[in-house]
Amino acid sequence: MIETRDLVARYGETAVLDGVDLSIGDREFVLLVGPNGAGKTTLVRHFNGLVEPDSGDVLVDGRPVSEDLVAARTTVGMVFQDPRDQFVAATVRGDVAFGPENLGLAREEIDRRVAEALDTVRMGDRGDDRIDRLSGGEQARVAIAGALAMDPDHLVLDEPLASLDQPAREAVLDRLAALHDGGKGIVVVTHDLRDLADLADRVVVLADGDVALDGNPGEIRDELSAFDVRPC
Repeated sequence: MIETRDLVARYGETAVLDGVDLSIGDREFVLLVGPNGAGKTTLVRHFNGLVEPDSGDVLVDGRPVSEDLVAARTTVGMVFQDPRDQFVAATVRGDVAFGPENLGLAREEIDRRVAEALDTVRMGDRGDDRIDRLSGGEQARVAIAGALAMDPDHLVLDEPLASLDQPAREAVLDRLAALHDGGKGIVVVTHDLRDLADLADRVVVLADGDVALDGNPGEIRDELSAFDVRPC
């Protein structure tokens, strides 16, 4: 479970997040939506300690994130809006192996995780490919594989469909649906519910630094346009 309690995050004098209370359960598929500048990316980057709160608490499985960053980042995998922001190696296999290697796992376990993660995103035969020669959709899938190799309970993705063509969108959506069916919790930051609403258990709307709506996609669909969210 991921929890924030009275979470406050400021940029200068501006409170981007102003007392956010939120709980995301295991195996939930949650869409985090809202207008530009609502603090969506800032919020999710608190989930595994990429950003420290100005005040309030962030807990993963009941433990404050700040007490054990390794545990938080193993439990909550993050995929950035631009996958290139998180690549650290030249090849597909090298990049996906980076996280497990930094956990100090045995080589056999690292190889197993890398192979399973690449198979999950249908890139199992592309391990030797250079990342800079992949399409945008393929890079997105490699970024997801890198997060999966850490074996997280929750996978958090920031605008994973942005700038993808339709075939690439469909490939990523298929992977997210399969991962959720397999027991992973999924959190997707987006401003556009097309293709995603049918997958989600819940939609959380951020506005003015706090949670403005929280409910089933069907129940709150008609209210979303007021928050600059495209409902379908």
